[in-house]
Amino acid sequence: MNTHISHGQEASYHYKLMRRAIERLDASDVPVPLEELADEMNLSPAYLQRLFSKWVGVSPKRYQQFLALDHAKTLLRSHHSTLDTAIEAGLSGGGRLHDLFLRWEAMSPGTYAKGGAGLTIHTGWFDSPFGRVLAMGTDVGLCGMAFGEEQGEAATYNDMAARWSKATFVQQPDRMRPWVEAAFGGGGEKRLHLIGAPFQIKVWEALLRVPTGHVTTYSDIARAVGSPKAVRAVGTAVGKNPVSWLIPCHRALRKSGELGGYHWGTPIKRAMLAYESAERESVS
Repeated sequence: MNTHISHGQEASYHYKLMRRAIERLDASDVPVPLEELADEMNLSPAYLQRLFSKWVGVSPKRYQQFLALDHAKTLLRSHHSTLDTAIEAGLSGGGRLHDLFLRWEAMSPGTYAKGGAGLTIHTGWFDSPFGRVLAMGTDVGLCGMAFGEEQGEAATYNDMAARWSKATFVQQPDRMRPWVEAAFGGGGEKRLHLIGAPFQIKVWEALLRVPTGHVTTYSDIARAVGSPKAVRAVGTAVGKNPVSWLIPCHRALRKSGELGGYHWGTPIKRAMLAYESAERESVS
């Protein structure tokens, strides 16, 4: 499945349809027939089916199974990455994750402690498969990606800007565009600049090693970063992840298999998991 930012407006429209489908399916204890769903969306069944199939690469019926309330528990049973051997305790510094074609490096703790003072962060809004996304980046790489569908663009921007309150923010979408295109499958190298406290960066590094289509738990991450009793602190660090999607905090679930929260809205988290599950199935 290829998702190019050049088709962003179409992809954003598809996401809005998916979100409506999620809300409708959540309210039902039984599968919703395609005809009924299409009627409620004022679309023909054939057109809705084409949109579903194009968006996820599988049939609408299969996609509804991915969106079922117990999908997270199914993922936890069948595609659970424990991370026990994937992460060394402690920071590994910068590195390249060859399987993700992603390069990242972390800002020094001292610079982070200054609240981003002296740092210039470029910003821009883009369409994505999950609605409007705010991209923020330094000269090194993306330091922020946030989805604005639930909170609105103004609140989303203020949320992100407050994380580095002393930085200088400059609206330069063209500068961000290549990295955003890469993030959503448009080719090129994904580049990240992790700006956070040392413990947060350890947690985000662990998340980077959860394969697409797999999930992990907060407890697994705590063990992987060498702090098995710090499950609550891990959950806080996951929640403060500034680079949604690329640092896949949506793949972290509660040990019970419940989704847990998601800073940019639980419907987006569920759509991301369903999207990745369908992608994995379409290439298997």
